Amino acid sequence: MAYVNLKEIALIVGVVAACYWNSLFCGFVFDDVSAILDNKDLHPSTPLKNLFLNDFWGTPMSEERSHKSYRPFTVLTFRLNYLFSELNAVSYHFLNVIFHAVVCIVFLKVCKLFLDNRSSLVASLLFAVHPIHTEAVTGVVGRAELLSSIFFLAAFLSYTRSRGPENTIVWTPIAVTVFLVAVATLCKEQGITVVGICCVYEVFIAQGYTWPILWDTVLQILRGKGSIPYCMLQMLLKLIVLMFSTLLLVVIRVQVIQSQLPVFTRFDNPAAVSPSPARQLTFNYLLPVNAWLLLNPSELCCDWTMGTIPLVESLLDIRNVATIAFFCFLGTLLVFSLRYAGDSSKTVLMALCLIVLPFIPASNLFFPVGFVVAERVLYVPSMGFCMLVAHGWKKLSSNSVLRKLSWVCLSLVLFIHALKTLHRNWDWESEYTLFMSALKVNKNNAKLWNNVGHALENEKNFERALRFFIQATQVQPDDIGAHMNVGRTYKNLNRTKEAEESYLIAKSLMPQIIPGKKYAARVAPNHLNVYINLANLIRANESRLEEADQLYRQAISMRPDFKQAYISRGELLLKMNKPLQAKEAYLRALELDRSNADLWYNLAIVYIELKDPTEALKNFNRALELNPSHKLALFNSALLMQESGDARLRPEAKKRLLNYVKEEPHDANGYFNLGMLAMDDKKDVEAETWMKKAIKLQPGFRSALFNLALLYSQTAKELKALPVLEELLSYYPDHTKGLILKGDILMNQKKDIRGAKECFEKILKMDPNNVQGKHNLCVVYFEERDLIKAEKCLVETLALAPHEEYIQRHLSIVRSKIALLGTGEAATIPVEKTAASEGGKAPPEDLKGAKNENLKAAKNEQRSSRTTNSDSNKGQAKPKKQGEKNTTDKETKKKSTKEIKDIEKKRVAALKRLEEIERILNGE
Repeated sequence: MAYVNLKEIALIVGVVAACYWNSLFCGFVFDDVSAILDNKDLHPSTPLKNLFLNDFWGTPMSEERSHKSYRPFTVLTFRLNYLFSELNAVSYHFLNVIFHAVVCIVFLKVCKLFLDNRSSLVASLLFAVHPIHTEAVTGVVGRAELLSSIFFLAAFLSYTRSRGPENTIVWTPIAVTVFLVAVATLCKEQGITVVGICCVYEVFIAQGYTWPILWDTVLQILRGKGSIPYCMLQMLLKLIVLMFSTLLLVVIRVQVIQSQLPVFTRFDNPAAVSPSPARQLTFNYLLPVNAWLLLNPSELCCDWTMGTIPLVESLLDIRNVATIAFFCFLGTLLVFSLRYAGDSSKTVLMALCLIVLPFIPASNLFFPVGFVVAERVLYVPSMGFCMLVAHGWKKLSSNSVLRKLSWVCLSLVLFIHALKTLHRNWDWESEYTLFMSALKVNKNNAKLWNNVGHALENEKNFERALRFFIQATQVQPDDIGAHMNVGRTYKNLNRTKEAEESYLIAKSLMPQIIPGKKYAARVAPNHLNVYINLANLIRANESRLEEADQLYRQAISMRPDFKQAYISRGELLLKMNKPLQAKEAYLRALELDRSNADLWYNLAIVYIELKDPTEALKNFNRALELNPSHKLALFNSALLMQESGDARLRPEAKKRLLNYVKEEPHDANGYFNLGMLAMDDKKDVEAETWMKKAIKLQPGFRSALFNLALLYSQTAKELKALPVLEELLSYYPDHTKGLILKGDILMNQKKDIRGAKECFEKILKMDPNNVQGKHNLCVVYFEERDLIKAEKCLVETLALAPHEEYIQRHLSIVRSKIALLGTGEAATIPVEKTAASEGGKAPPEDLKGAKNENLKAAKNEQRSSRTTNSDSNKGQAKPKKQGEKNTTDKETKKKSTKEIKDIEKKRVAALKRLEEIERILNGE
């Protein structure tokens, strides 16, 4: 086994660091967004088993929209990154650079099996600096290539130890090889191809066969002129074990993808859906294109899909010459390596194996893939290329005439490649820089124009984004996604008419459904979003809700497993006041994805609409089981517990609200509702603290201001309530309950009859039929000793509320007062029986009306927060306003000590009665 010394390791690590240090300053771009930022499998709250049930992008393998790329071990390393640094891109890029250095070192060890030390180091250094690797190293998702390559090379090195003395079999290295092949395959699918390399190594390197000798031996055996040599039996036994283990891995892999190939559109890989001979000619032409990228990596592009490489549709196409030349050169090398014995032929053969076999899964020759060319899939094939170059350099440098020239050329190539790699890394700094660099290489790829538009859209630069999206539609007029992007951008610019026109163009490009026939065409899931986007746009118009519903149903008919269509339709049905149908839509979506916390949350909202709080709370709890930090579920389940009136649920409600404010520390609604819970629990100091925090975060918070003032009023701190009410009324001058409470405090505490009168008169100016305000104004007239006016006022109030017993009683008292004054006996009437003292009790019926009104308003407001948006429920929760409590005016006449005590007792009793009414109403 070849040995790698510390100097060589230090040199390789230093070169890798020099080439890739600036990759640490790059962010998450392109496919990193789906694999890292949007992938819930990275989160610690996601069960580890999900890594083995979902694809590389976090989509369940059972879903048709899954990419079917099964790489759980790679995702596991992403999860470890997330555990230590969450979404700090530096740690992800740093680990990629380390993995690339490890691959270079292991590759050096492999090269030493077939090259001398100097040539092996040249091959390793060329591999370390080759610019084609920037996508695999600087792009975080390229880690799949890096990890797979480590285990790929380790499996091969292990297999080279399987031959013992006198051609015996050493089974331990073979078992390790099988294990490492499995691990490599779980990092990326191409890892399984190392088995083919091991087979070629066994036959032509370990056993020393050439193709002529092997052919003659096989013919002799078939003709019965000789027995199978023992060494060949040993070789066959090893090959059978390798092939059987490979077949087992393939069967497991097919089971994982449930025998379904991923769905790719003609935009991803136009040649895959082209007729013959264009398909065959194009796929064969792509081979020399990839070889040219290895030979001359001057123009690199992150995306080679769509129209990047025009189809080769004719045998007369000049590009076929490149295909023929490539196959001639490859055939020449193959014949040389198989026909002749010697170290040189063995080196060439292994280099060809490293180039060809790992590339087969991405070649489109056996099954279509989702790209035309991808630079990162050349990571392993470039190892064979580097071995060939190093072997050729060795031949040149051994010639005394060419030795200096060979060293100069080698130094120049390494230096230029290193500079190109360093420069290319900066292209991956952001999505904008990456896609703009790609457009410099290729302007015929509509996807690149779209991606630049997306980058600008993320920066809220919608006007510039629109120009790029429109250019994409001009480059590729039948690109459904481009027209959808134009429509979405128009919507963001509030140009709804143009948005609808763009969506309709995209919809017209979709395959049409034939009525009465089952729709069997395979449609890309993302393209079906045109129905969702168009429906979401037009449902803002109340008169077009049925039309929107029809679009959702059309999407479902095209793809019955389209989960997002059920979710969006459920929201629409709630808006249309069809909760039972909404329930059915969400239940159907849950059949497709029971691990989606947002779906359980939406179903809980449906049960609230169906007046079933018990079932709603159960579904909120299920959402929180799946996602304990689901903000809307935390908030609204706490409100539901609070509204239930069950004191046993208050501790859990408080716990959830505390978790909510931990997740949303700047949302005043959480603190406000914590304050309301504290008021329910008679924790006045705590309630005051929460209310003040809510007001600090949201100045002018109407409900928080009023309830803080009410809290002060109930705890004999009326003078502290007054500035709070002033602040409330500065924001909301027409706040009726605030005016009533302010008038009450002014009359009873400040003895400001005029100020109280202004408050009540303002109420009546806004609402002449406000019974509470009018009654309290009558009390003011009484305090002003204007009994005639008080009587007239109470008569008018009684006409507004003829069944209110307390108004009738107060009117009788005033009339008695007037009659006694007429006879000179007024001084004998007890003051506590006057209208002023009786008026201190707020009418329960009026309070109830106010409470119900507030609850209704709060419910409407809450509904807007509960309804889940179609883009994964990323909304700010709204406050569930508690009922604002009313008070009325109090008597301010001078009274004896005994009378004052009696009135105070009545006041306390009235407040207790208010609290009792509040509890009853909360129970409703």
